[in-house]
Amino acid sequence: MSSLAAAAASSIAAGQGLEAAERVIRAGLLRLGASVLEDLLAADAGYGGPRAGCGAGHRAGFAGYRDKNLDTVLGPLTVRRAWYHRDQCGHGFAPRDQQLGVAGQGMSPGLRKMTARAAAAVPFAAAARLVGELAGITLTGKRAGRRAEADGNAAAAVIEAEAAAINARQLVPLPPPGSLPDKLYVAIDGTGVPMTAAETDGRAGKAEDGKARTREVKMAAAFTQTEVNDDGYPVRDPGSSSYLATFAPAPEFGIMMAAEARRRGAGQIRQLTILGDGVVWIWNLAAAHFPEATQIVDLYHAREHVHELANLAGRLLAGHCDQWLAARLAELDAGDIPALIAAGQNLKFTGSLATERDKALHYFDVNARRMRYAWYRSLGLFVGSGVVEAGCKSVIGQRLKLSGMRWTERGATGILTLRCQEASNRWVHIWQRPHIQTPAA
Repeated sequence: MSSLAAAAASSIAAGQGLEAAERVIRAGLLRLGASVLEDLLAADAGYGGPRAGCGAGHRAGFAGYRDKNLDTVLGPLTVRRAWYHRDQCGHGFAPRDQQLGVAGQGMSPGLRKMTARAAAAVPFAAAARLVGELAGITLTGKRAGRRAEADGNAAAAVIEAEAAAINARQLVPLPPPGSLPDKLYVAIDGTGVPMTAAETDGRAGKAEDGKARTREVKMAAAFTQTEVNDDGYPVRDPGSSSYLATFAPAPEFGIMMAAEARRRGAGQIRQLTILGDGVVWIWNLAAAHFPEATQIVDLYHAREHVHELANLAGRLLAGHCDQWLAARLAELDAGDIPALIAAGQNLKFTGSLATERDKALHYFDVNARRMRYAWYRSLGLFVGSGVVEAGCKSVIGQRLKLSGMRWTERGATGILTLRCQEASNRWVHIWQRPHIQTPAA
């Protein structure tokens, strides 16, 4: 310690400032910490006798000791551990690796956690620089990305398995701690993520050549509400939002969505509400998993459809279109969908324009019971799905839709899972499970 103090004092005396002294002391303490950790690990090499079980029902023989180079938050170190080998299958392993959580890996759990958090926040090259600057660990962007994607996919597998167990009633989630709020919402939406060509091969898309460039990620955001403000508008409970996102088809997504809702107390809460933009698959899932829930079409999406109808009506109404639109929006806000539909049917189009009008009105017809906005507001309910739309932008878009990015499904799934857990304040949940043993690809 005295040598560190002397080196730091020398830095300050040389005019290099406090930051230089901090770097000197920190580097020295990291070296000291790595040495202490290395000695600690050397005290137990994991020898378990002449034979040990491999975890697959076989017994392997002790074959000596082998060194393993390991990167940690304190720096690189070498671990010496007992090695067992089974001649019949040629498989070898070190029991100590399993105990330490480093089987098949070159990073300690602490460094993996640090790397995953950085890689979930910023692009991989920037994440590697961030870890290097803050922790003094040298990583490449490729290694940081592979490690984060692997840990994210391992967490995703656990989440999917838990959701399937909850859906099969093999696992009953405990209700959230504390008293349950009055209302729970599950808002559902989807957004496209740019993918590699191999991931979109054969898929139809909206590009001029008809080919897809993106794949849809389905997202659910669950949040609670206890109060309304002085104007009677609902107020989301602070810190109550949790998120999940997946490329899985709608049925698999529905299982995960329902499991998350039950984890948040859907089975005990008084008022459960499903919010969506009117896409049929959302309501099919709501009916399948929570037939008792109130279903509400996002008001702002509904208003967009009214504007589209008004654009069509403008061909007939000339200078009266603005008044016609205002009247239809008022009907929508009041939940008077029959009046809105009747006004649309009075637009006497023929041919293809009549077909377009009927298609536009069909949206309101099939969703009429989900558009009783005045009634919902009188009950103090949210009528907008802004929480999940904001989640699509912040959780997904701000990390996976940056300029030039192209993802594989596996890579995107890993980062999506990490970001959802972070946004849900459940980051620690990832690192309390043995699934983080999964090696990087």
